[in-house]
Amino acid sequence: MPGIDESLLEAMRLPGARGAAVVDWISGLALGAVGDAPGGDLEAAAAETAELARLAAESGALAPAGGDTDGALSKEPPVQDLIITNTDSYHLLRFVTTTFDSTVFLHLWLDRGEGNLALARIRLAEMADRLVLG
Repeated sequence: MPGIDESLLEAMRLPGARGAAVVDWISGLALGAVGDAPGGDLEAAAAETAELARLAAESGALAPAGGDTDGALSKEPPVQDLIITNTDSYHLLRFVTTTFDSTVFLHLWLDRGEGNLALARIRLAEMADRLVLG
């Protein structure tokens, strides 16, 4: 089972990958990063993407349609991933489910012309499932 560094290096092997990070969406801190950072500032990119992730994770409007039937709070965020597009790139944020508080996500920054969004989304989900934190 790969850790943070191995997962980030795997993400960078995806076609069009510009940069990747593992970020805690509560603190806004990058737990690891590789490649370039959007805007050139890793700390700012981690904090800004953490804001987006936190909004999605805490949103009742984005919860699954079935809702929580047994009244217990789920450890999983209501959203699996976020995809943000702009004129030259894609940003994929994939939430990592853990046995403890799931407050971590993978952020992959892809070049729009070279990247394959569908492939990146599938591979990022696989990486998030295998990621070992600690």
